[in-house]
Amino acid sequence: MPPLRQEVDAGAAGLDPEALDRLDRHFARQVDEGRLPGFLVAVARGGRVAHLTVHGLRDVAAGLPVTTDTLWRIYSMTKPVTAVAVLMLLEEGRLSLDDPVHRYLPAFAEPRVYVAGPADDAVTRPAAGPVRVRHLMTHTAGLTFGFYHTHPVDALYRAAGLESSVRPGADLAETVDLYASLPLQFEPGTQWNYSVASNVLGRLVEVVSGQPLDAFCAERIFGPLGMTDTGFHVTDEQAGRLAELYGETDDGGIEPVPGLPLRGGRPRFLSGSGGLASSAYDVHRFAELLRRRGELDGVRLLSPATVDLMTRNHLPGNADLRAFGSRPAHDRPGNDGVGFGLGVSVVIDPERTQAPSGLGTYGWSGVATTTFWVDPGRDLTVQFLTQVRPKSSHTVYPDLKRLVAAAVTDCSPASPPLRTTDAPPRRGGAGGGRAVPAWCAGR
Repeated sequence: MPPLRQEVDAGAAGLDPEALDRLDRHFARQVDEGRLPGFLVAVARGGRVAHLTVHGLRDVAAGLPVTTDTLWRIYSMTKPVTAVAVLMLLEEGRLSLDDPVHRYLPAFAEPRVYVAGPADDAVTRPAAGPVRVRHLMTHTAGLTFGFYHTHPVDALYRAAGLESSVRPGADLAETVDLYASLPLQFEPGTQWNYSVASNVLGRLVEVVSGQPLDAFCAERIFGPLGMTDTGFHVTDEQAGRLAELYGETDDGGIEPVPGLPLRGGRPRFLSGSGGLASSAYDVHRFAELLRRRGELDGVRLLSPATVDLMTRNHLPGNADLRAFGSRPAHDRPGNDGVGFGLGVSVVIDPERTQAPSGLGTYGWSGVATTTFWVDPGRDLTVQFLTQVRPKSSHTVYPDLKRLVAAAVTDCSPASPPLRTTDAPPRRGGAGGGRAVPAWCAGR
């Protein structure tokens, strides 16, 4: 498939070109200051790309530039893909959200819940109810990550060799059985804790479909959508386009760090939580599938009702993520006004969000500072791709939302006019600084 390209003038799509210049300059400064290696940003309205910029390098040491066909480790942006796979099986009647997980994965038959004590002497009790499929989809199952270092159950994950979510050398089936042998942090369905749940969903897809996760995704999702650059490894032909991964240093700079091992053939561990690499074109295609409520270019993967179900808040009591802030990893201002659906975050109270967001906006991000979102009310999709694992919270996401919001001048373009363009992607940005309308209220 061709690389992503700009399809319509920004002004024709209800976006202010000067505000988009400011967006480009903001992130270009971060590249020039050595805080990012390079980036790609794309903004689309009504399905047509109205702004596309690449800047900086995908490999600093080699001096290789970011291009529109660069490949990126998207890490946790894998989770919405896994959720779509599960929802496809749901529509086929092969499972339901209320099914107990042990119906398909027997290791979850007798879950136990942490009660008290340190990791090496933890008191547990039998769970009052089973872990259900919906609990995995919403991260309310009681599972966790070993790298949190905030709870005794996190320490039990580390003791089991799961600090990086998989015990070295294990495959998906072995890893999921290991998760099931460890206590839950809380009773299923009562709290929210971002976790390894999507790996369990990946294994669920394998068992229910009878196919390995990579084969199911390739045959049922990537192939039909024309996402030819998305997968759990990169081929020899693709390897030269893969961006290098960097980590944030103590002084705010970046340095190369080991990343998701994508070269060298099919991995033994297929992570439904964070195993995919992808391109800007493919991310756009997937976002468009969701924006169009399950259909793209005549291919329907999900019904509109199922996408609507996926993209509404499912947290207990219709709470936002900040309500579950007893764990430091989640008690962040950016979680105000944001709920969680089936594999995606969902804005439920725009007035409380840290950055401008329309009601019902949904999407997700990856640990290497990649993100996408869909704003249905404004017919807007956005993606930002780079490859930096931060040491702590950073401002890329709220800055991006603020800068995109400032560029929206027409809040309800039913369909951008067909003034198309074959302009090459922009590199950096320059322009005036005149004031533009604020983020459209009430939409």
